[in-house]
Amino acid sequence: MSKKEELIHDIEKLLNGYGGDTHINPDMLAFMDEQTLKSIIVSLLEQKEKTVESNLEWLEQFKKY
Repeated sequence: MSKKEELIHDIEKLLNGYGGDTHINPDMLAFMDEQTLKSIIVSLLEQKEKTVESNLEWLEQFKKY
């Protein structure tokens, strides 16, 4: 598996982290370089982190009761 294929696979895993079933056609991302694919991964990780933080804040409100 090439580095690009690994990155695309990692993107799919991040997208499917919430129970989805996302498949990315590698041909659609073939024009992107590794740096662009890595920045997509970073963006997805940041979104996931924000979601986790938001969920934790929501859950914290129930600890008061």
